[in-house]
Amino acid sequence: MKQRILIIDDDMDLCRLLKNNLEQEDYYVRTCHDGAAGLKEAMSFEYQLVVLDIMLPQKNGYEVLGKIREKSFVPVLMLTARGSEGDKVSGLRMGADDYLTKPFSNSEFLARVSSLLRRYTVFNTANISGKAIKVGNLLIDKCGREVCKNNSLLDLTAKEFDLLLFFAENPGQVFTKKQIYHAVWNEEYAFDDNNIMVHIRRLRKKIEDNPENPEYIITVWGVGYKFDLQPSQKQLRHGGKNDGA
Repeated sequence: MKQRILIIDDDMDLCRLLKNNLEQEDYYVRTCHDGAAGLKEAMSFEYQLVVLDIMLPQKNGYEVLGKIREKSFVPVLMLTARGSEGDKVSGLRMGADDYLTKPFSNSEFLARVSSLLRRYTVFNTANISGKAIKVGNLLIDKCGREVCKNNSLLDLTAKEFDLLLFFAENPGQVFTKKQIYHAVWNEEYAFDDNNIMVHIRRLRKKIEDNPENPEYIITVWGVGYKFDLQPSQKQLRHGGKNDGA
């Protein structure tokens, strides 16, 4: 079955170009040219990737992204003519997975698309669909609420397990502390950053080989945290070192 991609951009020429290029790679592609129509399409059908412009009529990209994230963790690639660091951080804070500034090359665009789709299909479908999640040297038993590291059972509190499971079920996705608090604590966020940071610090001590240089729960500076998909690969990452949480 073809992977489905939704492009939401008011530049019709660009949409046609991207659609043609993606279809040549054997993707199924739909396009929408305003935020309201794009949001309706994203909520009505299952897509494996959403390509989303920021500057849109009716609803801007941030509004559309916020609504999508209330219902779905589908990968979102933000497109924009803006190039400031602040715009990039704003998109990531709201749950975007990647960010591409116009103009960009077709090869770079296709590489970003391929990377996001691979992350979504391999780790979201294969690992999460079963009763256990295997990542690196961790085995997370969702039904038994147990976690093994190198075949040794870890002693996690209920909240630590909930936090780890939340991260593992949404690999590669950057979450703000507010989003983590809503999902794991299921309470209104009261700017209780210390509570989240303490739990992350304790969880890192139990699952990481080196909690001061974590491989699983990665700090994304100025945004929040994400769960690394390939912890065994030593590579340069944003927030690769522990910031105290």
